[in-house]
Amino acid sequence: MRLHLSAKFRQVLGQAKDQASIGRAIVQKYNEKAFFDIEVAVVRATSHDDCPVDDKTMHEILFLVSNTPGAVPFLSEQISRRLAKTRDYLVAGKTLLLIHRLLRSSSRCIEQQLHIAYTSGHLQIGCCWFMMSQDYPSFSFLQNYVAYLEERVGWIINQAGKLEPVMSGGTKCSRYKEKSMDLVFHILPKCQEFIAKVLKCSPVDAWPMDNLVQAATGSILKESFQVYMTYSDGVGALINMLFDLSRPARELASGMLRKASQQIEDLRVLYEMCRGFTGMKSLDYPTVQAITMDHIVALEECSSYNTDAGSVLKSSGGERVFSVSTNLRDSVTCNEKIASTSLFLLPVETKISMVWVVFDNEESDKPT
Repeated sequence: MRLHLSAKFRQVLGQAKDQASIGRAIVQKYNEKAFFDIEVAVVRATSHDDCPVDDKTMHEILFLVSNTPGAVPFLSEQISRRLAKTRDYLVAGKTLLLIHRLLRSSSRCIEQQLHIAYTSGHLQIGCCWFMMSQDYPSFSFLQNYVAYLEERVGWIINQAGKLEPVMSGGTKCSRYKEKSMDLVFHILPKCQEFIAKVLKCSPVDAWPMDNLVQAATGSILKESFQVYMTYSDGVGALINMLFDLSRPARELASGMLRKASQQIEDLRVLYEMCRGFTGMKSLDYPTVQAITMDHIVALEECSSYNTDAGSVLKSSGGERVFSVSTNLRDSVTCNEKIASTSLFLLPVETKISMVWVVFDNEESDKPT
């Protein structure tokens, strides 16, 4: 009973603080009225209650920001100030939800400007008071949610409506091979970092689940579905080119595959668990294709056989024929291993050699 009254008292006190913040905003003077409206809308969107961000207030903020030059840095500073000053976990949680909804607003301009505001320091996500507090039962979830949002700021929604990491320098790949290498060695590690942040935001850490945690988890899951599809494509491309890589690059690729094996299994477990929560059953969960450690070991063995076969061709004498035939037998065994353990469907790739091969015609050398 005492705890219930204490929660009610904090809520009433928080609502009074919200009204005081709105009153201070009215007294202050801005060059444009839209800045005042933005500050008031931020206070209303992050009020002292456990309801998610109101759609009407969210649309108002998006409208004001879209039609006011220089509004995104101002909005970022207001959000950062709200996070830094509050001592209420509800306000902090709703402010993080507000940031997340802004990133998911389908406005590429706002999303890109938020990324710039974060890199320039106008938007400070990790300045929350609860980062050093353990009073709130879901403090661990909110801390991980902050880490997720800091990673999420580094991703943008492309023209196809899919998440992709921000490319430094805006480099473009024209040839298919360049695109495959970029997918494997640039985008795939970013996907692994993103999925790692998703896995830490398990709703188990926030049990019993309140409205804010449920809303945040739903948004995280929806974005993880998109990133997983890119993740899966990257793993398939990595397996496809594994035999063509040099030894140092192949060792790096093997480490990425081993990490992917564990992450994909953990992601499958997370999806199965979230399917049991109310409000998350109707989400469009992807089919998670596992890659087992047996598969990875088979790939590593086959790639080592391939390297040995290539080095044997440089040797001389009668040993070359025996060694090549031995490696060919090992290669057949490798293909059988991969076929028996692979759960990823590898496309068949036809390579056209540009080297002319001259065959000796013994019959033509004989005198007629």
